[in-house]
Amino acid sequence: MQRVEPGVGRVTARVIPGDPGSTVVLTCEHASNRLPAPWTWPDCDAWIQDTHWAWDPGAADATMEIAALLGATAVLATFSRLLVDPNRDPGRADLIRTRAEGRPLQLNASLDAATHAQRLLLHAGYHRAVGELVAARPGGLVFSVHSFTPHLPPDPPRWMELGVLFDQATAEAETLALGLSERGWTVGRNEPYSGIGGLMYAAERHAEASGGTALELEIRQDICTDPARRAVLVRDVAAALVPILRG
Repeated sequence: MQRVEPGVGRVTARVIPGDPGSTVVLTCEHASNRLPAPWTWPDCDAWIQDTHWAWDPGAADATMEIAALLGATAVLATFSRLLVDPNRDPGRADLIRTRAEGRPLQLNASLDAATHAQRLLLHAGYHRAVGELVAARPGGLVFSVHSFTPHLPPDPPRWMELGVLFDQATAEAETLALGLSERGWTVGRNEPYSGIGGLMYAAERHAEASGGTALELEIRQDICTDPARRAVLVRDVAAALVPILRG
């Protein structure tokens, strides 16, 4: 089910309904590298549109597959994070990225006020869809799914296969991390990114509003984009979440 946002005239979220009794909402803020009309990729930005800068490869598939096993509702953004990042607070400087890998992005160069406002409508439309679904499940789990590149120079290759990100939900995060570790996965806590300081904005925003729990799972992209490895991972994630869902 696609959500066309009033006042925007564009699809801002794809909603996959789950069991009405489920208290889980899965979200995927970086599910797509699509640019809705009237935006198009400038020729000089062609290099970036299929990279992790534009989206999280494999994350949408993982989100839908975990949701199916849990009987949970899933919400996926339908636009590239390079238009506007749904996992950033609207006040952050990196809400609309202007450079990547030291190169300027023509897509986001010299935005006028009207264009900036249109980007914010996409951001608001996605969060309105998530907020309505989470509000219908007060006290539940908001579980955000992302993927990360195995190597982001100049840093060394990343050692973890999965990252469990959290801010307030320390006990739940540890339960998930231990459950995944026991199933053979190499897991980082708040790595390769930290959930503290606004970098898991989407899950925290909606969990806080509903009195629920916010967690984010980061999956290394070589795992996330391999259907066979992803199938094993999805099964293990769903199993590791069961103790959290039972309270």
